[in-house]
Amino acid sequence: MTPAPERALARIDLGAIERNCARLPKPLCAVVKADGYGHGRVAEAALAGGASWLAVATAGELAGLPRELPRLVMGAVTRAELREVVEAGADLVAWTDEVAEAAPRVHVKLDTGMGRLGTKDRELALRLASRPNVVAVMTHFATADEPGDGLFDEQLAAFTRFVDDLGRDDLVAHAANSAATLREPAARFDLVRCGVAVYGMDPFHEDPAGHGLEPALSLRSWVAAVRRFERGDSAGYGRRWLAEEPTWVATIPLGYGDGWRRALTNNCDVLIRGRRHPLVGTVSMDNITVALGPDTDVRVGDEVVLIGEQGAERILAEEVARRLGTINYEVTCALSPRVRREYVR
Repeated sequence: MTPAPERALARIDLGAIERNCARLPKPLCAVVKADGYGHGRVAEAALAGGASWLAVATAGELAGLPRELPRLVMGAVTRAELREVVEAGADLVAWTDEVAEAAPRVHVKLDTGMGRLGTKDRELALRLASRPNVVAVMTHFATADEPGDGLFDEQLAAFTRFVDDLGRDDLVAHAANSAATLREPAARFDLVRCGVAVYGMDPFHEDPAGHGLEPALSLRSWVAAVRRFERGDSAGYGRRWLAEEPTWVATIPLGYGDGWRRALTNNCDVLIRGRRHPLVGTVSMDNITVALGPDTDVRVGDEVVLIGEQGAERILAEEVARRLGTINYEVTCALSPRVRREYVR
């Protein structure tokens, strides 16, 4: 028998990440927070593709990033974490006097409508931006991924006025996430901050190929069992699926313990031998079951693709996200540590 693939394997194409970065506008800050959106350590590939900055959300995420490049911590930090950022020589986002005074290199954040972090007080932001340790000013768009939404234009106009009123041309101004970068050249300012596009996912939740992006992650498992079901037989907890006719059912040893969400119960497809097969029954912690039909050539040991390509078929993270009513990068971020990451080019 052909050796079976691993129980749960996320294969990361570093070449795709490099090419995605090469296609994005420059200067580029690659956002590698949350373990690279679930892709793992991919900073070197982003840098090889032309990124010149790296951004994370927490002080702990600075570990392993090259110190010789600008690194930005974008999230809120405790006093202990602030010391970590300073010791690491990284930049820090600030919107209060306390943080602006404590960090050697500061990016002042104006909240133009996101409503999370940053100051809405424009005068305070202007005053903070006059400090000699401030190297950049920034904002973040709330609806850049929703074409036609008016708030994006309002935020862009507000930040443009703020930058014009600074009176300092030595500061880096940055605002654009992946969606804003691809949607509106005027939002790019002096630097773009791209996350989801780096990993080849579409910030507008359609097909990334429309923007020349290549998905970097595929998720694979294998067929652990193939069993005959008669009419009325059930699969999984709660009997949430009953066979309507005699059929074969495959068991795949992967479940919500790996990040394949329980909400995908009776609600997604997988690829086996280049064909789609529906997931049937409740997603459990360690297993899912898949209907194969009344006749099948599927065998124990066959590779299963949950995200990615097999033959002429493919399943995008965007498709899985639509099934879940969420966004593509929640799908990849949700993959748990017991899914091994394998890096290829």
